[in-house]
Amino acid sequence: MKQNREIKSDIYYVGVNDRQKRLFEQMWPLPYGVSYNSYLIVDEMIALVDTVDVCFFERYLASIKKIIGDKPINYLIINHMEPDHSGAIRLVRQAYPDIIIVGNKQTFGMVEGFYGISGDRYEVKHGDFLSLGKHTLRFLLTPMVHWPETMMTFDERNGVLFSGDAFGSYGTLDGGVIDHNMNVEHFRDEMIRYYSTIVGKYGSPVQAALQKLKEVDIKMICSTHGPVWEDQLDEIIALYDRMSRYDTDEGVVIAYGSMYGHTEEMAEAVAESVSAEGIRNVVIYDVSKTSSSYILMDIFKYKGLIIGCPTYCNQIYPDIESLLSKISVREIKSHYFGYFGSFTWAGAAVKRIGEWAEKSKMEIVGNPVEMKQAIRDVTLEQCYALGKAMADRLKKDRK
Repeated sequence: MKQNREIKSDIYYVGVNDRQKRLFEQMWPLPYGVSYNSYLIVDEMIALVDTVDVCFFERYLASIKKIIGDKPINYLIINHMEPDHSGAIRLVRQAYPDIIIVGNKQTFGMVEGFYGISGDRYEVKHGDFLSLGKHTLRFLLTPMVHWPETMMTFDERNGVLFSGDAFGSYGTLDGGVIDHNMNVEHFRDEMIRYYSTIVGKYGSPVQAALQKLKEVDIKMICSTHGPVWEDQLDEIIALYDRMSRYDTDEGVVIAYGSMYGHTEEMAEAVAESVSAEGIRNVVIYDVSKTSSSYILMDIFKYKGLIIGCPTYCNQIYPDIESLLSKISVREIKSHYFGYFGSFTWAGAAVKRIGEWAEKSKMEIVGNPVEMKQAIRDVTLEQCYALGKAMADRLKKDRK
């Protein structure tokens, strides 16, 4: 018989794993699946922290009842209203009709808008408390991490932070729940990929939230996705701090589109030059084969970014245009940027990427390279020069 997953005194994990969903938000691949995490605090009063995707309600309710039997749940605390966490609210309300929903002012408008639920509620502001008996919960409002209603709930007794989507990761929890009971090696990249795709635009609000978290002594982080962090707590908070400051490692992401291989040759030449100049972290992506989530993940890792593509219908190659749009939406800054492109009879891609670059928050490095038709020695030398310029700029930052 499966054991109750008590992760701290009186705090239980009641989340579920989703191994069927292929795309998160119908955009981002899930090779390791995803978990929807929910937690139950059992005290004189019982509180449920967040819910799960509605498709898993039957399994979810069974986990809850295994812990509390037929006891009522007094409070449902909603840290985040995105439907993968709030989807079961209506069914929870049906199962526990006297439950009081706890949230902030922004929360309740969404509860009514998504699920048509009103009734008993407990509205909290930043710094408010709720006593369950031995456990006292403090509420920390963290708007725009990454929706306007997002907040976090801190258990004063055990030092447990229920953080909503913050510190979350793609990937199912395969047996264990807490980091020290699992092999969490792959979760680091999946956390960066999750941050870059979901939270990445909101660096300033994340920094503001991290400042608020200094008010409390965190011993454990319980996110709504991925592992419960305890042993690696400091590393995970430091990683979030770095990503939200757009702080990166020395390295270059080269993302290109190529219809017949000519622009790909340019990308290879640029990469060869960067490497020859002593930059070890060089990653090349063909945008037509790789989900942009992996490219964004590495852009959040590495300082240098070089983009290249052919002209397509007098525009930027569509998959590169889509990638540039995603970069713009995330307001990625503090990067060095170079670019190149090709054409057959009328060039436009290099010009249009240049227009994008001028509007970006990146430092343009080197001279853009534009190739007509096939690669020649002169084009190769220009590609080598672009790669060298990027490497030289990165090396200037070495201490």
